[in-house]
Amino acid sequence: MKNLTRDQRRALHAYACVEKVLPKDQGEYGPRVQALGSAVLRNGLAAALAFLEREKDKAAARQLLNDLAAAGIAGIPPQVRGEELPREVRKLELGSYMRATRDVLHLMVWFRRAVQATFVEKGQDHVAE
Repeated sequence: MKNLTRDQRRALHAYACVEKVLPKDQGEYGPRVQALGSAVLRNGLAAALAFLEREKDKAAARQLLNDLAAAGIAGIPPQVRGEELPREVRKLELGSYMRATRDVLHLMVWFRRAVQATFVEKGQDHVAE
């Protein structure tokens, strides 16, 4: 699996992360994933991550920060943990910040797809219903 495109790596990472979310946390993780991309577009990456940082006492927000930190976002050192991600993003220069924003937006497309494909909503167990 070494000749993968960036998009393929993002997809694999997103699906692997979403599959690890515990069933009890899916109700909080899914909406955060669904909202993060639009929050980044509306408020900017730093503000969107600050919102997750503020909620870090909740398992779903903490998990999403960890999942994003492990995704290999441009300009962010690979050893950064989820709790450090918002601070690292705030330290980026403008060009790196813009690149990191694009990376997160592309990544969130795959996270949304993974959540929609993986999580089963209450009362729905099949797409055709």
